[in-house]
Amino acid sequence: MATRKIVRIDEERCNGCGLCIPNCAEGALQIVDGKAKLMSEKFCDGLGACLGHCPEDAITVIEREAEEFDEKAVETHLHKQKEAQPKSQPVFTGCPSSRAMHFKVPEARTESDPAAPSVSQLAHWPVQLKLVPIDAPYFQDADLLITADCVPFAYPDFHRDFLRGKAVVVGCPKLDDIQFYVEKLTEIFKANSIKSITLPYMEVPCCFGLVKATEDAIAASGKNIPLKKVKIGIRGDIKPEEQMGATQRSRMFAHPH
Repeated sequence: MATRKIVRIDEERCNGCGLCIPNCAEGALQIVDGKAKLMSEKFCDGLGACLGHCPEDAITVIEREAEEFDEKAVETHLHKQKEAQPKSQPVFTGCPSSRAMHFKVPEARTESDPAAPSVSQLAHWPVQLKLVPIDAPYFQDADLLITADCVPFAYPDFHRDFLRGKAVVVGCPKLDDIQFYVEKLTEIFKANSIKSITLPYMEVPCCFGLVKATEDAIAASGKNIPLKKVKIGIRGDIKPEEQMGATQRSRMFAHPH
């Protein structure tokens, strides 16, 4: 072995977001047990293409004794990765708006400093239900917020009261395909360990479609996920939950919008 440049991963800093993975052309990095790992010293060329994509600054390039970089071993490794990759989960090559990102939320302002600017509690991207990857790392062991897209406009303390500490998906049952919502949410619930779901929705009748889609997806997933529903008034107040009977539901969804 010779002394050369090679990446070093600080596991205490690493949050397992996976942003470094597609930026390592040699496939030297993988997420293992929620942390980025260097799979083999001989796969790492030490150039550090992955460094600038880590939101936690958990990756550095150091000099130490290590196996020599082996280009032929990398070719074999990449070929095996390509063969093993499910066809339903291609390498991301699409629009940046749908690329999964997971980042650290800054500390919120304290009550002793009320004049400080508000801090966004959003910890990942994307958020639209149509765009989020089913197996995004931020869904694992998450408290999930499923929200109608009008709610953040109506409810003034949305970030503080709902978004803080949660993964989030956003949708509009009035404008989108509700069956798609059921299928996408079902796959998310099946593929991940969701601890709880909070569902704020607007008081307008069409918005209840998001509630029904979520309930149907929980049932279809076969999992028992706690669901908290919160009805928001168009003036930003929280309305009491009403029990809707089967007849009322069937009438509402008999003629989809």
